[in-house]
Amino acid sequence: MSPLFLKVIVSIIVSELVGILSAPITINAIPGWYAQLTKPPFNPPNWIFGPVWTFLYMLMGISFGIIWNMKSSKKTKKAKIYFLFQLFLNFLWSIGFFGLHSPIMGLAIIIPLWILILLCILRFYPLSKIASYLFIPYLMWVSFAAILNFSLFILNQIAPYSYLKSYKLALAIF
Repeated sequence: MSPLFLKVIVSIIVSELVGILSAPITINAIPGWYAQLTKPPFNPPNWIFGPVWTFLYMLMGISFGIIWNMKSSKKTKKAKIYFLFQLFLNFLWSIGFFGLHSPIMGLAIIIPLWILILLCILRFYPLSKIASYLFIPYLMWVSFAAILNFSLFILNQIAPYSYLKSYKLALAIF
């Protein structure tokens, strides 16, 4: 088994684990809190999210495995740090949005997540065009998710106190 293949497989498993670990938070919120939200007309059906995220985590894993397999340098180390940080924010988004029932917390997380995904694309590109291109569907989906998150925030204005509570929690986390 080649080192590249092994690193890609491990990277896919780790990426998919983020989705698996955040799934219970999301699944528990869907029938209650999320079902009661007013949704925009472009809101996709709930069943689409699982397959899309599974596919995106696989692409992320392949991309990271390619970068991980490269000779270590300042550029590869920085690219790896960006990847791991965006993966962490990806997980935090589920906690913020679904776990805390807070569209504003979701926005507070998804905006830096989007920036980090873009930075991954830009950092990966000089190292591996393929690794960079594999992140483009992820950026597109998170762009859509950010618009959806913002729409849910606007359509479901909740008492300002709940946003203040989420804001204080965000400050405590970061």
